Amino acid sequence: MSAALPTSGREWHLVARPHGWPKAEDFALREVPVTAPGEGRVLVRNLHFSVDPYMRGRMNDVKSYTPPFKLDHPMDGGAVGEVIASNADGLAVGDHVMHGLGWREYADVPAKHAVKVDPSLAPLSAYLGVLGMTGLTAYAGLFDVASFKPGDAVFVSGAAGAVGSQVGQMARIKGASRVIGSAGSDEKVKLLVEEYGFDAAFNYKNGPVADQLREAAPDGIDVYFDNVGGEHLEAAISSLNLHGRVTVCGMIAQYNATEPTPGPRNLALVIGKRLRIQGMLVGDHVDLQPQFVQEVAGWLASGELKYNETFVEGIENGFEAFLGLLRGENTGKMIVSLA
Repeated sequence: MSAALPTSGREWHLVARPHGWPKAEDFALREVPVTAPGEGRVLVRNLHFSVDPYMRGRMNDVKSYTPPFKLDHPMDGGAVGEVIASNADGLAVGDHVMHGLGWREYADVPAKHAVKVDPSLAPLSAYLGVLGMTGLTAYAGLFDVASFKPGDAVFVSGAAGAVGSQVGQMARIKGASRVIGSAGSDEKVKLLVEEYGFDAAFNYKNGPVADQLREAAPDGIDVYFDNVGGEHLEAAISSLNLHGRVTVCGMIAQYNATEPTPGPRNLALVIGKRLRIQGMLVGDHVDLQPQFVQEVAGWLASGELKYNETFVEGIENGFEAFLGLLRGENTGKMIVSLA
């Protein structure tokens, strides 16, 4: 055990369920006592925590694949930090770990839920994005779920987002014949081609997705990584070649819809083309984590894979960082830094 532990720390609590846009009064930053960890647990001083779009859904009291946040309890989410007290085998004071108890300065974590990370491979913040769940989502969705193979032509929607930008680059690194992305602004389209090395990209607001995709991929596509759903999925089904594969990761086009959204009108093409459409949740692919970190850390070191992060300093700015994320004020991963 470590000698002098802090006596208290701050953490963000959800105190009311937001209606529409979250408001400051829905949250409270509270000081709570910090105690030594019990058996099989470690006390972690958080250095960075992640704010993510999915957290907005967890603020509602609805049944989903992740339980809602509890009122008057600390919220949680991805975090990285340093072990300052250990009562568990295999984790020592001074080790750096990734875990799921963000939104707080000090986290009392079961050792089995803490993953040791190496700050010499990449900056610690990278383990929340490109080397964390974001990157693993891209990696597992492309290589495992979509069965990517060299020579495939790949189309990614929401391609300038934290997941989409990684998918396109990973496909390029692994020998895709062509990588195409869609995004919602001309600036993001430019970023995809000039910084991330996509072969082609288009602004879906500039015309029908199906027409723009056909122009960008005249020979069709073999893999579609779907972050958007709706019109994008319909366009991809039209452009997919025989035995094409679709990974359905997100359907952001309909998250805020108040009416039922129409499904693709061309689903009959799935039969003749023998297409495979499969949904994914990253939690099903944690077994890939060691292989993923090793391979992606190499791509980061060589400069083949690029990523963006937006930092907000200080736990007191955690709510503002989350609001900024919902407003699209971030480029790449939004991170609250406590370092």
